[in-house]
Amino acid sequence: MEVEAEFPTADVVSIARHLPTRGISSYLHVGPPPAHPGQAQTFMVEVVVRRGGQERRVSAGGRDIYAFSAPLAGEAVTRILDGRTAATGLVTAGTAFDAGDFLRALPLDHLAL
Repeated sequence: MEVEAEFPTADVVSIARHLPTRGISSYLHVGPPPAHPGQAQTFMVEVVVRRGGQERRVSAGGRDIYAFSAPLAGEAVTRILDGRTAATGLVTAGTAFDAGDFLRALPLDHLAL
């Protein structure tokens, strides 16, 4: 598998805006897509947090990244239109919404956690 490291995406760029971080890395598979779209495509997001001598990990994965990201966008727009934001102006999702409440509102049944 050919992997490209240090390729920032929009979500990676927004993380350090509201969380103090020393480093953020992203890795993408850069090989060609499968001959039959959707057949072998998968995604995984893994977060590793280290503090002192402790390390915590969580990962989420699935077969359709848009089935994961579309509800995120929909929930964000709904909260903006309803006035349920913690901040205004140019802010990241992590600062605009109550994280726990936002995540509990999402349909995560198609994800493997």
